[in-house]
Amino acid sequence: MKFTNGFWAMREGIVPAYAIEYASHMIRENELTIYLPAKHIADRGDPMNIPMLTVTLTSPMEGVIKVSAVHHAGALVRGPFAEIKENALQVEIKETEDELTYISGNLRAVIDKRPGNYRLSLYDGERFLTESGYHNLAYMQDCNTGRNYMIEQHLIGVDEYIYGLGERFTPFVKNGQIVEMWNEDGGTASEIAYKNIPFHITNKGYGVLVDHVGDVSYEIASEKVECIQFAVEGERLEYFFICGGSPMKTVEKYTSLTGKPALPPAWSFGLWLTTSFKPHYDEATTSGYIREMAERGIPLHVFHFDAYWMDALEWCNYTWDPNVTTDPKGMLERYHEKGLHICVWINPYIAQKSYLFEEGRKKGYLLKRTDGGVWQTDLWQPGMAVIDFTNPKARAWFQEKLKLLMDMGVDCFKTDFAERIPVRDILWYDGSDPVKMHNYYSVLYNQSVFSLLERERGEGDAVVFARSSSIGGQRYPVHWGGDCSASYVSMAETLRGGLSLSLSGYGFWSHDISGFEQTATPDLYKRWCQFGLLSSHSRLHGADSLRVPWQFDEEACEILKEFVNLKCRLMPYLYAMAVQSHEYGRPMLRPMILEFSEDCGCDALDRQYMLGNALLVAPIFKESGEVDYYLPKGKWINLITGEKKDGGSWQHEVHDYHSLPLMIRENTILPIGNNETSTVYNYSDKVTLLLSEFTECGCAVAEIPDTEGKTVMRVYAKREGDEIKVEVEGEGDYTIKNLGSGIVRE
Repeated sequence: MKFTNGFWAMREGIVPAYAIEYASHMIRENELTIYLPAKHIADRGDPMNIPMLTVTLTSPMEGVIKVSAVHHAGALVRGPFAEIKENALQVEIKETEDELTYISGNLRAVIDKRPGNYRLSLYDGERFLTESGYHNLAYMQDCNTGRNYMIEQHLIGVDEYIYGLGERFTPFVKNGQIVEMWNEDGGTASEIAYKNIPFHITNKGYGVLVDHVGDVSYEIASEKVECIQFAVEGERLEYFFICGGSPMKTVEKYTSLTGKPALPPAWSFGLWLTTSFKPHYDEATTSGYIREMAERGIPLHVFHFDAYWMDALEWCNYTWDPNVTTDPKGMLERYHEKGLHICVWINPYIAQKSYLFEEGRKKGYLLKRTDGGVWQTDLWQPGMAVIDFTNPKARAWFQEKLKLLMDMGVDCFKTDFAERIPVRDILWYDGSDPVKMHNYYSVLYNQSVFSLLERERGEGDAVVFARSSSIGGQRYPVHWGGDCSASYVSMAETLRGGLSLSLSGYGFWSHDISGFEQTATPDLYKRWCQFGLLSSHSRLHGADSLRVPWQFDEEACEILKEFVNLKCRLMPYLYAMAVQSHEYGRPMLRPMILEFSEDCGCDALDRQYMLGNALLVAPIFKESGEVDYYLPKGKWINLITGEKKDGGSWQHEVHDYHSLPLMIRENTILPIGNNETSTVYNYSDKVTLLLSEFTECGCAVAEIPDTEGKTVMRVYAKREGDEIKVEVEGEGDYTIKNLGSGIVRE
């Protein structure tokens, strides 16, 4: 949202009140409050008839400073509010004649006290990060609409890039973009996003979380080209300035504030096959898909029933359509006997034709209008209403319906939609602000399903497949990228969305292999299978057609099998990375800047990624099989082909469908399991420990977990001269295979 017309003028009807200078301050325990009049105070009459902004600094944890800027402090502030984990923390506050300094760990906020020169500067130790200064912090009145806004602007350095802000399919580097925090169902081909997270991060190693779950408007080097601006409607703007010293450490701190991802069960990392959206199916049909996958030797781990497991026009009634099965419990038992887990599609809407509509209406469980009636729309389902998750009884009612499905044998749920949440003339049960609830509803929805799964299946065996989210939603994995199309362009935009989302602490992410809309060519299908099986979670799903490989060509069956086998063998490594995500907040899909923040060559890379800390993946986006990718400095080895490469430069290669750049980083111990058909097995039994190229004095540690995430084997390796000394602790048996140079000694 723009307020100015060029550098000098305001837009018509906009009246600004800028923080002009420091007037006074107050210290209360660990809290620093600064009073900032909107004009220079030259004599005793100047304080009359002017606005003043009150800025308060606090710190919820070391290296994090919360900034609260308020115009009129008495204005009503309604929830919902994101869950923020704040702890009591001892800070240091210093004062000189010209400055106030607020210190939390290595993070310093310096306030300029000189007349007419308000400035809030942020430092990591002595390293300057950014600042808010002349005409940056302001209260804006829009006389045309009667609406008021609080805005803040931070300086963007010459070589500074902005990333994140949720799952965004636009260019990975956000400089020059206008971004609105508003969840919508827009597919992957526009600036609209399903998962809007008002948290941005920069290559300088700091991030900013705006503590507002509603509509936050960003101008990123787009109104003032040297600033990132964020604005919210109302009298108050609060944000957390988070500095970990590096992008990865900052993501870890962010998830310490907003919550770490739960650890998904190991079975969820296998291949998911769905019925797709529109095709007709019954048990005979779905059993045929499963049988043919087995006959072709393609491991399958989860079977998903999409929307039409329920009768049309009744979404949702959470009841099996008799045209699909009249014996759901028996059918699911038969599928469990084949070693499959079962997922079913749901959303939080109740169509008028559903038997649940009248039940929910009478009990007051459906979202209401301000006149007391039920809010309804014909968009998506005729007469559709929305479950009010702010009502504890409505939440329990919803969970009871899902529990009936779990009692039949359903293991998890695809929590679709939750973006079509109204804001006009709406009355939530708990009195929440409708605009704020628009985005945050998705968190309540996924939390309701996830907590039920944890309660009934046990902690560690809960997983959802969610489309929409907001601040803190990473606690309830997994999330997928939404409706993409069957093209290389859409495959690339899907990856950009996952890379952006990972920077908001989302550790586990998936996408519709080969695209949701249209049907892929055999070439695209095989390339997307490679990418999909080298993501944390892997799902074959589409709209009009099934995504079973034999509908493309016979080679597609071979390629899918090869990469499912590879993922199963990689599970000792992948699940260790999943544990890291759960414990530290490190995403499994990592933009290159997270692992190589010191290498400016990685700043803008969005067609490759790190899968965990050791594997570089460069999906192929051309029918020719050509791929250009960047290798940071060091020695790399292709896990599939064994080819060795020196980093520090761009690489150009051509690959058939059996390979792609899957590069092992130097100084790596990569554990490879002994099972290529399952994701649930003893990862330390007959594990092969691949040693990459080790530099002089290079060392590495690998931890191998069990399927509950507990470390059962630790491996240490260090090179000294021509020898690589390896030590192994814990349970299991292993073989060491050295892919690089040097002599291995145990």
